[in-house]
Amino acid sequence: MLALTYRFLTDLAAPGISLYLLKRRAEGREDRLRFRERLGFASKPRPEGRLIWCHAASVGEAASLLTLIDKIRETYPDTTVVMTSGTITSARMLEKRLPSGTFHQYVPVDRMPYVRRFLKHWQPDLALWVESELWPNTLAALRKNHVPAVLLNGRMSAKSFSNWRRMRGWARQILSAFDVCLVQSTEARSYYTALGARSVRLTGNLKYAVKPLPCDPDDLAKLQKDTAGRTLWGMMSTHRGEEIIAANTHRQLRAKWPDLLTVIVPRHAVRGDEIAQRLTELGVIFARRSKGDAITPQTEIYLADTMGELGLFYRLCSVVVMGGSFVPIGGHNPVEPAQLDASIVFGPSMFNFSAIAREFVADKAAIQIKNVGELPAVLDRLLGNPIERINLARAAQQLAEQKRKVLDEIVDLLRPWLDRGMSASGQGKARR
Repeated sequence: MLALTYRFLTDLAAPGISLYLLKRRAEGREDRLRFRERLGFASKPRPEGRLIWCHAASVGEAASLLTLIDKIRETYPDTTVVMTSGTITSARMLEKRLPSGTFHQYVPVDRMPYVRRFLKHWQPDLALWVESELWPNTLAALRKNHVPAVLLNGRMSAKSFSNWRRMRGWARQILSAFDVCLVQSTEARSYYTALGARSVRLTGNLKYAVKPLPCDPDDLAKLQKDTAGRTLWGMMSTHRGEEIIAANTHRQLRAKWPDLLTVIVPRHAVRGDEIAQRLTELGVIFARRSKGDAITPQTEIYLADTMGELGLFYRLCSVVVMGGSFVPIGGHNPVEPAQLDASIVFGPSMFNFSAIAREFVADKAAIQIKNVGELPAVLDRLLGNPIERINLARAAQQLAEQKRKVLDEIVDLLRPWLDRGMSASGQGKARR
């Protein structure tokens, strides 16, 4: 009944959904040139042979899939992968990093006409979904079209489980689209099992297998020259409110560290003007990367409001504070700076990476603080203690490398579906 109600409501809301999407497009939050993809219209022809559909909601989830796609393509080189996501940021990141034989499309909005149009064109032989974005109409369409599907890196918070438990019948129906759910924690395993998933396996976290973020070596060399002799720390992937935290922390530390340079990398570069306005109001001297501003000896804060350069700033700053962890966002992936020799600090809000955060703290591979008030003292200690800083970074790098074996385990679990109608040489079946 709830499934039919949801489908009815999404059909009834069609005009409102269209207006909402148009508003997002006007605000720059939808891709103007590829907007029709959100309505299920493909912008590329469907290639012959076997095709796998991989879906990830955001940048972090998409990045975690790239290494897995590489591994699949290595064994099945004639398999094509169409990867979907919903944000412009993720699309632009993927344009630069997608392996050969893989291309990106925007995921259709979860209205049945859009989803049917998408599936009719692409006719996937297998669907791989990452983490927790469970769209009822899309999963129902996969089930109706007998497309085998696997949930990768499944996670679920206690709050989400409590909400789904009130609709256990509908939850079971939604999850029945997945042949197996591969989950990242014991808590997630118990939640998915309780909600009626057909098969649930604990694999660990696919985010440990993420590829190291790239950077332009010439850009790095220039920044290292421009900041030579400065004491550096960075707050990365910040959200609204965290730039002020970074600026206030900078002010407190500058009394002891007069050569201090604080780097701020916002999660969404489009917020650059807004952040610059706030920094101006605070009276700090800052330079904007998007404007080509030079870093001078007087520069206090470097606002890196550009896209796709996290790898550059993780390499530049030896002390990294994870954004999204001081506001109720749930944090960002600490494995990325761990791979690049950074010492890591994060705040209390890491619920999107709770298992990874616990492992990092337990292995003394990161420092988690309880509130913003602790941040200046922790940074002061790390900036003044190179031995602690190096040991923290080394422990993080070792943990990330050790946990990377999750990739092989997941590929082994996927083989029954990857091998179905497929030889290891990559001879796929003809298009249906």
